[in-house]
Amino acid sequence: MKIAVIGCTHAGTAAIINASKLYPEAEITVYERNDNISFLSCGIALYVGGIVEDPQGLFYSSPEELKKLGVKTKMLHDVLEVDVDNKSLKVRNLETKEEFNDSFDKLIITTGSWPIVPRFEGIELENILLSKNFYHSNTIIEKAKDAENIVVIGAGYIGVELVEAFEMNGKNVTLIDAEERILSKYLDKEFTDVAEKAFTDHSVKLALGELVTRFEGKDGKVAKVITSKGEYETDLVIMCIGFRPNTDLVKGQIDMLDNGAIIVDEYMRTSKEDVFAAGDSCAVIYNPTDEHRYIPLATNAVRMGTLAAKNLVKPSTKYMGTQGTSGIKIYEHNIASTGLTESAAASLGLDVKTVTVTDNYRPEFMPTFDSANLKLVYDKESRRVLGAQINSKTDLTQSINTMSVVIQNKMTVDELAFVDFFFQPHFNKPWNLLNLAGLNAK
Repeated sequence: MKIAVIGCTHAGTAAIINASKLYPEAEITVYERNDNISFLSCGIALYVGGIVEDPQGLFYSSPEELKKLGVKTKMLHDVLEVDVDNKSLKVRNLETKEEFNDSFDKLIITTGSWPIVPRFEGIELENILLSKNFYHSNTIIEKAKDAENIVVIGAGYIGVELVEAFEMNGKNVTLIDAEERILSKYLDKEFTDVAEKAFTDHSVKLALGELVTRFEGKDGKVAKVITSKGEYETDLVIMCIGFRPNTDLVKGQIDMLDNGAIIVDEYMRTSKEDVFAAGDSCAVIYNPTDEHRYIPLATNAVRMGTLAAKNLVKPSTKYMGTQGTSGIKIYEHNIASTGLTESAAASLGLDVKTVTVTDNYRPEFMPTFDSANLKLVYDKESRRVLGAQINSKTDLTQSINTMSVVIQNKMTVDELAFVDFFFQPHFNKPWNLLNLAGLNAK
């Protein structure tokens, strides 16, 4: 059996490692444009901020490790064409420029995503950078050394984390986003208000509800960002607007969402037999709404890559879907969310109710105790839990992993009220914060 894998970041690495163990007699070939694999892009801000000093720690595998598994590891090879019907590939060696054809019995598409780059006037100016891979992170660090004013465009996780890293390195930072709130896809207003205040308290300028219209330069380098409401002088711009699935190779050959995300079933099979897909190139089943959505997260990618390998010969292990569970630390605030926010539910026309609990996370007789703020979103009629968010100075973010399981298992707020959680004064109260939310749901 010949297995071809295109792309080798999170999903690709997981698929290859598992396939090599499950099918030791198979001939596995991976094609990757870069000379490295498995880079944790979620660690870029930690690297830029100096918290992670050795970037090698951000790689959890290597081409050498794959070769030890017997995998034909083709680094610096670009797949130019894919013919899924005839099970063939056209490939270019980026070092020698040689082009050749290959065939496969099973194909795993793990081509990932790429940053969205609108065609702004002046986008070609120097010092306008992307933040996605290892090379980007090194360029950002090098360019930021001499930059006094930095503009980050896009207030999602990557943009927000970079803003904090730059500010902590003594830079003057402006964060621009077309939305009225930062992290608006993940959190409701009462949570983003706290995060925004943390930034303004640290002298970060927030330019929210502003559309970038163009860049102006000086001596070929970016000098100013012009928006719908103002203009901002800068030495360096980081584009963090979002990501799109990198699936042009198979466009028109397999079923996709309108944005190009490949549709896979619960076994990671595409609409074409023997063609599988996983990771940021795919749409996933989003459990709160039971529909396919594009949610590019490393956690989704490693699960999907593992399942693609397990189901390659025979469908055996189903994908349980995702809640889009994620977390972030912004200065002293530990924030996490899972499932639908109240604002997202409203935009979908869902009839939901919410309950918010604010309480000290452990008994007041302890030497120290911090307040935690937990919010649940649940369906008004069925009372099924659809989403949760938490913010606290003490790290309680693991409770959102518990809420992810609650949503995945379609539990109600009434069931949550009486779930068995331990009590120990060092950690919590007799009524756990999650129990309280269920008890307080009207």
